[in-house]
Amino acid sequence: MDFHTEIKHIVEILRKGGIVLYPGDNGWSIGCDATNYEAVNRVYEIKQRDKSKGMIVLLENPNNIPSYIDEMPEVAWDLIDFTEKPTTIIYDKAKNLATNLIATDGTIGIRVTKEDFSQQLIQRFRKPLVSSSANISGESTPRNFYEVPDKIISEVDYVVNHRQDEMNTVVNSSVIKLGSSGLVKIIRK
Repeated sequence: MDFHTEIKHIVEILRKGGIVLYPGDNGWSIGCDATNYEAVNRVYEIKQRDKSKGMIVLLENPNNIPSYIDEMPEVAWDLIDFTEKPTTIIYDKAKNLATNLIATDGTIGIRVTKEDFSQQLIQRFRKPLVSSSANISGESTPRNFYEVPDKIISEVDYVVNHRQDEMNTVVNSSVIKLGSSGLVKIIRK
């Protein structure tokens, strides 16, 4: 299956509430429609993750962020433009996302991907994706496709073929929390 045919197939799976294992900007991720409560719940179950711990939302274009938060702090635009490595920004007052994806304090972590496959997938899907590392909660993050646990592979609805042969694809993302007042707090460099 070629690149574009595979993306089209994945979009169909996501629209039906499916869970996919896909390569992203910081390694292999489990993802689903970030607006689908049941799909998000399945990701928590597959990962055996505590539902009080949030997960990341992946977008392909920073211009779409205001659709999912009440107020976009001005400094966020600069952070997105000038960061070299994948950077997740935690924003206040999330909206238009599955409620079980939003932290109890109303925040959401959003990362704008600069990786080609995930960008094209999100553009075609026209909704944000959940992006959670392809591991069981508490276990180490797989550095490549071959380290993804069999349990994860067997429980998702589709495993992307693209980039499976790449080794050491994990790049830890930076995490920055932005308060609506402009407060910037670096959580992970």
